[in-house]
Amino acid sequence: MARTNIADSEKDIAPRKNVSEIRLLWGFLSRYKKTMASALVALVIASGATLLIPLAFRHMIDTGFSDQNTDLINVYFAALLGVALVLAVSTFARHYLVSWIGERVVADIRRAVYSNVILLSPTFFEKNLSGDIISRLTTDTTVIQSAVGSTVSIALRSTLTLIGGLVFMAVTSAKMLGLVLLVVPAVIIPMVILGRKVRKLSTQTQDKTAEVSAVANETIGAVQLIQAFTQEGRETTRFGGFVEKAFDISIARIRIRSWLTGSVILMIFGAMDLVLWIGASDVISGKMTGGELASFVMYAAMVAGAVGSLSEVYGELQRAAGAISRCVAIISTEADIKAPPNPVQLPEQHEGRIEFRNVAFTYPSRPDDKVLNQFSLSVAKGENLAIVGPSGAGKSTVFQLIQRFYDPQDGEILIDGVNIRGADPKEFRKRLSIVPQESVIFATSVEENIRYGNPDASDEMVKAAAVAARADEFIVKLPDGMQTYLGERGSRLSGGQRQRIAIARAILRDAPILLLDEATSSLDVESEKNIQQALEKLMEDRTTLVIAHRLATVLKADRIVVMDEGHIINIGSHEELMEKEGLYARLARLQFGEMK
Repeated sequence: MARTNIADSEKDIAPRKNVSEIRLLWGFLSRYKKTMASALVALVIASGATLLIPLAFRHMIDTGFSDQNTDLINVYFAALLGVALVLAVSTFARHYLVSWIGERVVADIRRAVYSNVILLSPTFFEKNLSGDIISRLTTDTTVIQSAVGSTVSIALRSTLTLIGGLVFMAVTSAKMLGLVLLVVPAVIIPMVILGRKVRKLSTQTQDKTAEVSAVANETIGAVQLIQAFTQEGRETTRFGGFVEKAFDISIARIRIRSWLTGSVILMIFGAMDLVLWIGASDVISGKMTGGELASFVMYAAMVAGAVGSLSEVYGELQRAAGAISRCVAIISTEADIKAPPNPVQLPEQHEGRIEFRNVAFTYPSRPDDKVLNQFSLSVAKGENLAIVGPSGAGKSTVFQLIQRFYDPQDGEILIDGVNIRGADPKEFRKRLSIVPQESVIFATSVEENIRYGNPDASDEMVKAAAVAARADEFIVKLPDGMQTYLGERGSRLSGGQRQRIAIARAILRDAPILLLDEATSSLDVESEKNIQQALEKLMEDRTTLVIAHRLATVLKADRIVVMDEGHIINIGSHEELMEKEGLYARLARLQFGEMK
């Protein structure tokens, strides 16, 4: 396992669109303008109802409490109850609508992030940890949901309360409002300065949380290896180190937010204390009534609460901005392997011809290591071609390029006479079926794993593919047969069983070009013989490319291509290559003894 610091690794090397956080978020929010408008109306009504309460108390206090005013007092309290009812209904509507928007927008963002990730080529995943990507899909979007579904609503409500409160304060006493406004710069300045720091630390917090997720994902996936090498303590310590780094940055962010909130509260209530002292003096001198002072104090409390809430919300919105920027990084990443604007159509007749013309290739992560150099190869329709050679010769790279997971730096690759760089990848990949060396099994049933090769296949076709791959021999022994849940990465199956599921999937695919990458490497000798018979039937009338280290699997190939250091050094049948006394003959003797 890699021991490098995740934060220092290269990331996100794919090209990006120029997309800002605000534009991205508005792009999702604007789909629900009617719901947003309804939520805003409910918000205005709720804020308006709240602002009427101090006004009612002002009139009650100035009118006085006596037997003569009983009817008037009853009217005031009845009106106050009506205001409370309006406030309750509008608050319910506001909370429901805003929460709905938050959940809906986050669901859309998650889909957008995932739908773009699933299109990106292996180049992107060479530089980005899967745990970090998952963190953006889960943790970051949860932060955004909290902001859109709650924090923004609180911010808008507080803003309306602040504006309305200031207006009523001005009507009640312009002099005292002027004193209050003297404190505003002392509140705004720390909000801006500390808010920027909060945003920066929030982004760092999300990054560190993603690192924790990435490390956990890596180690849990290799838990048996960790236990086998008795490295539990070391991995626990290592994981704890990442957790502590995330904790330290989170505490730094919390500390600044706490300073921000505390300083704002001190400024606000200090100002209120001063204003109350002056207001009390004015009431004593007869310059204002007790009701006016009471209502001013209530409005001042509302304004103070609104400003304090905005200072708290500001930090939360800065944190959300950091989360949005991480999602933007994924959504705005452009796939470097994609269909051209006007893709070339492949011929309707699926012949299965493949041609490499002077192909030179290096992996983006290893630009100085040329994997293929002036590689040229033609594979005829229906030919069974084997590719052999030592590890690192470039065999698997040939398969990667045929599927166009990468583009070569020089040369062309053609399928049925069409340069695949000019075709739609989805179209020519439909003509390919592959059995990889490491079989990929999804955490679902046997049937669904086989059906992945052809989602439209009937149950009978799925069963026939399982029989052809000799997978039925163990499927019938499983608890629920074809409906047996296989666990994450097929953990309930042996390596050979997983490979037979992969072969059944390829059989069901029924594509004109078949790619077999060490397709029998996980099988015992008896199973390999049975599977080889199934594969030979599968190869009929198909162009087949076979990568093999075990040369016994390629003896019947029409041609065998011998590769070394990115070059083709020999091509021929088994007998022809044995007579040439080259690399193939040397490899064959190592496996077969003195067989010729």
